Amino acid sequence: MLELLPLLAFLLIAFSIGSNDTSNAFGICIGCRIISVRKAAILLFLLVLIGLNLQGSRVMKTVGENLVETNVAISAMALMISALIVVFTNIRGIPVSTHQVIVGSLSGAGIAFGTQLSFKTLAEIVISWILSPLIAGILAILLLISIERVSRKLGVLEFEKFLRILLLCSGMLIAYNMGANELATAIAPFMATKKDLGLISVLGAVSISLGALALSRRISETLCRGITSIDPKTGFSAHFGAGICVYIFTLFGMPVSTTYALIGGISSVGLVKSARTVNFKKIQEVVANWVFAPLIAFSLAFTASKVYFGI
Repeated sequence: MLELLPLLAFLLIAFSIGSNDTSNAFGICIGCRIISVRKAAILLFLLVLIGLNLQGSRVMKTVGENLVETNVAISAMALMISALIVVFTNIRGIPVSTHQVIVGSLSGAGIAFGTQLSFKTLAEIVISWILSPLIAGILAILLLISIERVSRKLGVLEFEKFLRILLLCSGMLIAYNMGANELATAIAPFMATKKDLGLISVLGAVSISLGALALSRRISETLCRGITSIDPKTGFSAHFGAGICVYIFTLFGMPVSTTYALIGGISSVGLVKSARTVNFKKIQEVVANWVFAPLIAFSLAFTASKVYFGI
C-alpha cells in the first residue's frame, strides 16, 4: 500500500496543477474567446507531454537528485502534503506555486527522515524564485513597448487578428513550460523509486487535463481581474514575458513558478499603463503566499512524517 501512495499523491497534484495553472496558459485566451475550455485542455495535454519529454529531465534532476535524497516514504508524504495544500488554496481562489509547495514538502519530509539536504541547491532555487517575477516583468514591459510600435503600423482589424494569434502562441509556450518545469518538479521524487517514468508522465498529463476542465475558472479570475485590467496587448506581453522567463530557468534546471512569473508580468505592464489599475492589496496577498506557502509545506511535511512514521 505504501508504494501506491506516491502515485496516488502525484495524480492528485497533477490534477491540482491543471486546475491551478491552466489559467496561466490559456486563461486570457479563454476569456477573450480565442479558444474554448475543452480545446485548451486537449492542447494542454499535448504540450505538457512534449515539454516534459524534451526538456523536463533538467528540473527533475535538480529536485529529485540534487536537492534531497528521496525514498518511497519521503515521496509519498511530500507529494500528498503538496497536493492537499494546492487543492485547498485553489478552491479558495488563491494563486500558489506548486514548485514552492513541493520543494518545501520534500525538504521537510527529507529532514524528518534524516536525509542529506543540499542547502546550496535550495539557495539556488530560492534565488530563482526571487528573480523570475522580476525578469518576467522586465520582459513583459519590453514586449509591450514593441507590440505598441507594431500596432501603429497595422490596421485595427489586422492587428487584432495578429495579436490573437500571438496570444494563443504565448499560451502554448506556457503550456509547454508546464510540462518541462511544473510537471517535471512533481515527477522528480519518483526518480528514487525506479518506477516507469514514461507511464507516470502520461498519467500526469491526463490528470492535468482533467484538472483543467474541473477547477480552472476561479484562479483565472484572480489572475486576470484581481491584479489589474487585461486587454489583448498587455495580456500577450505578460504571457509571453512569463513564458520566455520560465523557459530560460528551465534550461538551467531551476523549478520556477509560472504563476508568479505571470503575476510579475501582469503587474509590470499594469504599472506601465497606470499605477491606478494595479491592485496593490492583491499583490501583497500574492507576496504573502509566496513567503508562507513553502514554510507551511515544510512544517506540515516534517510534522506529518514524524507523527505518521513514528520517527
